[in-house]
Amino acid sequence: MSSETFHWKCKHTWSRSAKNTFWCLIGCAIGDFGTILFFQLTKIPFPILGIMILAIINGIITSIILETIILIRQNFTFYLALKTATGMSLISMISMEVAMNTTDYFLTGGAILTWWVIPIMLFVGFITPWPYNYWRLKKFNEACH
Repeated sequence: MSSETFHWKCKHTWSRSAKNTFWCLIGCAIGDFGTILFFQLTKIPFPILGIMILAIINGIITSIILETIILIRQNFTFYLALKTATGMSLISMISMEVAMNTTDYFLTGGAILTWWVIPIMLFVGFITPWPYNYWRLKKFNEACH
């Protein structure tokens, strides 16, 4: 698809990119929330920025693992699944993680999970990379799933 025919109006692409973004969000949230919850429950003294950086790293790792498993179930080889999950989703995962943790920081002071902040973090984490995922899918027909 050439750049002059690109558009943001394809409902099918928005739907497919939403599904891809949702799977990425699940993977990121598992590692991110798990890390924050660990420090919240154990009360291990660690700087908030350090916890948030670990949460971002763990979120990216768990997202790559989940996406790799999904691709293997779609008959990708392990190597190709891992390469695809890492390469095509990294920008999406980083933007998702940074958006979620920035939201947490501004709403709670950082590295704190409460019943009301989790849905907001998930919404912001989903909405941030979704247009990029649409663009990538529409322009290059490349997706993680």
